[in-house]
Amino acid sequence: MATYDLAIRGGTVVTAADVTRCDIGIKDGLVAVLAGAVTDADTVVDASGLLVMPGGIDSHVHLAQKAYGAQMADGFETGSRSAVAGGNTTIIPFAIQPKGASLRESVKAYHKEADGQCLVDYGFHLIVTDPSPTVLGQELPALVADGYSSFKVFMTYDDMVLNDRELLEVFDCARREKALVMVHCEGYDAIRFMTERLEAAGKTAPYYHAVSRPQIVEREAAHRAISHSELIDVPIMIVHVSGREAMEQIRWAQQRGLKVYGETCTQYISLTADDLKGLNMDESGGKYVCSPPPRTRADWDAIWEGIQTGVFQTFSSDHCPYFYEGDVGKLNPKARTSFKWVPNGIPGVEVRMPILFSEGVAKGRITLEQFVALTSTNHAKMYGLYPRKGSLAIGADADIVLWDPNRKVTISQALMHHGSDYTPWEGFEVTGWPVGTFLRGKHVYDDGKILGGPTDGQFLPRGLSPYAKPRGTGPAYEG
Repeated sequence: MATYDLAIRGGTVVTAADVTRCDIGIKDGLVAVLAGAVTDADTVVDASGLLVMPGGIDSHVHLAQKAYGAQMADGFETGSRSAVAGGNTTIIPFAIQPKGASLRESVKAYHKEADGQCLVDYGFHLIVTDPSPTVLGQELPALVADGYSSFKVFMTYDDMVLNDRELLEVFDCARREKALVMVHCEGYDAIRFMTERLEAAGKTAPYYHAVSRPQIVEREAAHRAISHSELIDVPIMIVHVSGREAMEQIRWAQQRGLKVYGETCTQYISLTADDLKGLNMDESGGKYVCSPPPRTRADWDAIWEGIQTGVFQTFSSDHCPYFYEGDVGKLNPKARTSFKWVPNGIPGVEVRMPILFSEGVAKGRITLEQFVALTSTNHAKMYGLYPRKGSLAIGADADIVLWDPNRKVTISQALMHHGSDYTPWEGFEVTGWPVGTFLRGKHVYDDGKILGGPTDGQFLPRGLSPYAKPRGTGPAYEG
């Protein structure tokens, strides 16, 4: 009997800490050894010329949701299929609490959607839309103890927005339970004001979605969230930061010693607001409608500045896929009347890692180690999965992606594995591509072919995040 179940040989092993040439031996789904030569294995994979990295972790993914009567294009099966083809082995989607509903029952409903339907491992963030005394006093504390150690709040959207008092109450609960809060920062009233002005002027094409949500509404909301965070002394993660103004707010907070973290996404280094114009301001611009919207090329530079200087800890996709065509897609009848009815979100989990590698590593903006940190390790650390996930250390899950750093690919819908009928990156050229994915030692993706199945993924109860520990000082707790 061989010592190891699997050996990955001849590759260049990359972690968030270093780059080395060695083999990896895998036993019972775990990394068992890293050595100069591992030959005693039942199965040997030749990784010569390839990078061997921890499987990607995308900690910002939306699946099996509805908006404005539109049906999301990905449930857990197609969404996780797309994830694994993009080199990911773990995703953390969201369980949304509808207004007035039980948070615990909402989590149960999402488990029913996911159970037996996921090709990768997964956890859940909670989305709190109705912070009632029962939710804050009973349901949230119990859920955090059960391994749902992060939750998200919204500062916009009619059916999810929390007012300032509600935000403070949720932040206070998070501090008490040692949970990490994710915040969608856009000013609700400012967006409504801008939307009404644009509609009154007849400016309803998809492009005006971006005009209705200028950077100032993201900047203002980010500053307000940071202020609430400082008042309560609770760490927060500001998600999907789109440009310079919000990035600088986070940097300002970090320079003052506040525990404010940042996440950015693929669209903010590769798409611009001009993409929403489509062809002559026609409806095809709706393919790019997401919130916050893409900004300008100058903002790409600002996002890279934030990535390179450590303002951003994680790089996610905010995968939120809708169909484009048809009555349940972005071209649904209401969406044809105004940009405000176009479902917000774009597919992106499959191209997250290739685009960051191509624009970052291949163009010399970031190192290989930074790439692994931004796409895997930091997600695991931030959300209570480390060191089981996000690492190639002995004893960690053998979640591995084999990466061809020289392969040139033109992204197209024909290559995608998601459920959506389009990709916003049609024709986008990248250098670097995943050619093999292993989930806990099982070969689940091989160069375009899905080898795994929907029962491979396991639910991951998560520990408390070390990043969620308060500083120990704040006006609300002094005196």
